[in-house]
Amino acid sequence: MTKYLFLKGCDGSVLLNSTGKNKAEKDGPPNISLHAFYVIDNAKKALEALCPKTVSCADILALAARDAVTLSGGPTWDVPKGRKDGRISKATETRQLPAPTFNISQLQQSFAQRGLSMDDLVALSGGHTLGFSHCSSFQNRIHNFNSKQSVDPTLQSSFAARLKGICPAHNTVKNAGANLDSTPTTFDNRYYKLLLQGKSIFSSDQALVTMANTKTMVSKFASSQHGFEKAFVKSMIKMSNIHGGQEVRLDCRVVN
Repeated sequence: MTKYLFLKGCDGSVLLNSTGKNKAEKDGPPNISLHAFYVIDNAKKALEALCPKTVSCADILALAARDAVTLSGGPTWDVPKGRKDGRISKATETRQLPAPTFNISQLQQSFAQRGLSMDDLVALSGGHTLGFSHCSSFQNRIHNFNSKQSVDPTLQSSFAARLKGICPAHNTVKNAGANLDSTPTTFDNRYYKLLLQGKSIFSSDQALVTMANTKTMVSKFASSQHGFEKAFVKSMIKMSNIHGGQEVRLDCRVVN
């Protein structure tokens, strides 16, 4: 969800299709789990029929992200509008997305480059209360973790064993993976509670408890659904206001 907006802010570039000469963002390795682009296409078609050349794909995407949270039991908020759509989408730029293997210093740098704070980092990481991850994004924690240990010692032992069962060392099941928390279709604060129990999926999740100030926020959100939701909304609005498009696309999959 937040991945849709993070790379270049909210300019709808992730919606553009690859062409013969260019591999687009949506086909970059970190985005293999993104799907259901038809939802945006359907909304765009309806809007073009009512008010042509007015509502950008970027605005539709920001609204859809909000609605996905709300329909999953989370908060709602007024999404600022008026974004324009970008004309450039390159798969190579997905390398700039925060990787699931990042440590806290790398996460801090990545967010700071976009004008986002450590508070934003912890709040937006809560988006991992929804969804699923393929094995490739967390296999570093359960196989050959380092020269001395096969498994990340910060993982709770039975949880690590379950992940290893789902994702063996030489996994051949293409869509094998794990839910990001135990209630993957409900927007709640379970992600933070599990993080404190050593039951997070990504190294980048675990990184949030390696620094005193971020761990304090994790604990705060684990004990307060309301506190998490309030911070999440604030950070989502801040992130979705990072944009720099040039046009209102007529078709979200191709530039005008």
